Amino acid sequence: MWPWGHAAVAYLLCSLWLRSRYGRVPTAGVVVPLAVGSQFPDLVDKPLAWTFGVLPSGRAGAHSLLVAVPLLAVLWWRFDGPAGRRAWAGFALGYLVHLVTDGVYALIAGEFAGLAYLFWPVLSLPAYDESMGILAHFLAAEPTPELLAELILFAAATLLWAVDGAPGLRAVGRWCKRRADGATAGLSGR
Repeated sequence: MWPWGHAAVAYLLCSLWLRSRYGRVPTAGVVVPLAVGSQFPDLVDKPLAWTFGVLPSGRAGAHSLLVAVPLLAVLWWRFDGPAGRRAWAGFALGYLVHLVTDGVYALIAGEFAGLAYLFWPVLSLPAYDESMGILAHFLAAEPTPELLAELILFAAATLLWAVDGAPGLRAVGRWCKRRADGATAGLSGR
C-alpha cells in the first residue's frame, strides 16, 4: 500500500471509532502520532533496505510483529498519563494499521505467504519487487485499480479530516514556525 493509503485507513478508522464510541472527533494529540505511526514501518525499513542495505527488504524489521509488539510495549510504559496514553494510542493504531494494510492485497488474493513479513525473521520473506530508492519507487508507480482505490480512500479521509476540524494542522504549523524561528535566530547570531 502507498503512504496515502496507510494514512487514509488509519484516519478513517480513528475518526469513525471515536465518533461512534465516544461521540467526539480526534484531537491533535491523537492525530499527529497516528500520522507518524501510519508511516513508521516504511520510514524505518525502506531506507535501511533500499539505501543502506541493512535489511533484506523494505518490508522487514519494523514491519514484523516481533519488532512492533515489544516497541509498542516499551512506548506504553514510557508514555504514561492521559496525554501520553492518547499519543501512544494514536501511534499504535497507525502502526498496526500500516502492518495490516500492507497485507490486504495478499489476503484478498489468498496468498497467505505474502504475510510472512509479519513474523520476520522467524519466517522467510516472500520475493518482493524491491526498489532502487524512494524516488524510483514513486516514479515507477502505475495507474492500477488498487492505486485508484487508495486515492479515493485518501480523498474520503481528507474530507472527514476537514469536517473534523483538521486536527493536528495548527500543532504542526506551530512546530514548523518554532523550527523556522530557531533557524532564523541561529543564522542572525552568526
